[in-house]
Amino acid sequence: MKRSAKAVISCAVTGSAHTPSMSPHLPVTPEEIAEQSVAAVRAGAAVVHLHARDPETGRPTPDPDVFMRFLPRIKAETDAVVNITTGGSVGMTIEERLAAARRARPELASLNMGSMNFGLFPAAEVDRAWKHDWEQPYLRASESAIFANTFAQIAYTLKELGEGAGTRFEYECYDVGHLYNLAHMADRGLAKPPFLVQSVFGILGGIGADADNLQHMVTIADKLFGDDYHLSAFAAGRHQIPFATQSALLGGHVRVGLEDSLHIGRGELATSNAQQVAKVATLLTELGREIATPDEARALLGLKGIDDVGY
Repeated sequence: MKRSAKAVISCAVTGSAHTPSMSPHLPVTPEEIAEQSVAAVRAGAAVVHLHARDPETGRPTPDPDVFMRFLPRIKAETDAVVNITTGGSVGMTIEERLAAARRARPELASLNMGSMNFGLFPAAEVDRAWKHDWEQPYLRASESAIFANTFAQIAYTLKELGEGAGTRFEYECYDVGHLYNLAHMADRGLAKPPFLVQSVFGILGGIGADADNLQHMVTIADKLFGDDYHLSAFAAGRHQIPFATQSALLGGHVRVGLEDSLHIGRGELATSNAQQVAKVATLLTELGREIATPDEARALLGLKGIDDVGY
């Protein structure tokens, strides 16, 4: 693993797992996504990881036109690294999932490294006042759906965005096997170092949020990639801050955001993405890590630069 005194904070601003009824603070409209992204950068995030939502219903959308309603403002008001999803949500086709990144030609895009069960369905059974009629069926559908990220789809994404747009990738690894999938793509010359390995814990269907699992992921990644990768880690829900702490102690980077957890503490909803960023920035500082600026993150990750994007 490449170790650095500088810790990169990524903020996943809205995602596609949570629905509007779960928190009044989840950004839904382009204006809300832009505002919360800008505030997160000002709180210390170097990278903002972005999905889009239908402004009227809050349902995840792949529509590039919706992305283009918030990307220019984020660029105008910050120097953040923008990381656009290619995961979208479980029901989207690969063409839908790539559409926004094709248009925007970002410096960084997420890339899920294997097909998996992605279980959101337990959340559908929580007793709450549901705002929209799509929410419960959307969550329940994950019990019988596969989040498809085949070898062909991964290779296609690497060629379309990597070779086609100069975009680099946040390789999202939800289990140990996903590390081997990344090594396979590297052997084929499609994935090129340094790799940003975003290890993900606590998703139903992926590797559990057990501290030993993070150490094991690092052990295997070290064997596969040596010094050719940067570690970042996050865990869903209540495990968010413990895993940020462990990643920081290992010399890695961290990710927070309302995509991953709606809370700031036990039983307390976070009021914004910036609140979570500020909390983890304080944590990193107290652990003796310096917070990377966006330009320092660009240098660490070998990104093409903000002047070569399409928005």
